[in-house]
Amino acid sequence: MSISFIRVDDRMIHGQTCTRWSLEYPCDGLIAVNDRAATNPVLKAAYKNASEKKTFVWTLEDWRKKCGKVLASKDRYFLITKDPITMKQILVDDGFDPGEVKTVVIGPCNDRPNATKLGNNQSITQEEADALEAMMQKGYEVEFALIKEAAIGNWKKFRSQFGY
Repeated sequence: MSISFIRVDDRMIHGQTCTRWSLEYPCDGLIAVNDRAATNPVLKAAYKNASEKKTFVWTLEDWRKKCGKVLASKDRYFLITKDPITMKQILVDDGFDPGEVKTVVIGPCNDRPNATKLGNNQSITQEEADALEAMMQKGYEVEFALIKEAAIGNWKKFRSQFGY
């Protein structure tokens, strides 16, 4: 198993991701997919230094080139994107199959204009809702949880707010 956990988190890599979630889902390293962070040396360094684990910060194109190596690896990785749209591109549009992991955990998504607040620090836009719906239709469970103990529910609980 090379992907042990799939998460969308607008902070991508931080202590909560690295310590709390790795207790639930053991991992050897983190892979963050975000074009802006991967092409900004300061951001990339900050993310890589946020964890003691092996950490990669890749563009979506880098991910597409390297995901086969990730699947073939004996190491276990968290796959993290900053937003649901990028995760949908990976899981639905590109058809990446993470193996046994069929749950996408949605972490912090800051309040923004045109976003609907679902819970504490968990707000999504219609475009993000469309991405979550596509992931659910592809067979993924979509759970909203900053941390496991503070989960607010599955996408099925919220989707009617977005026309589904």
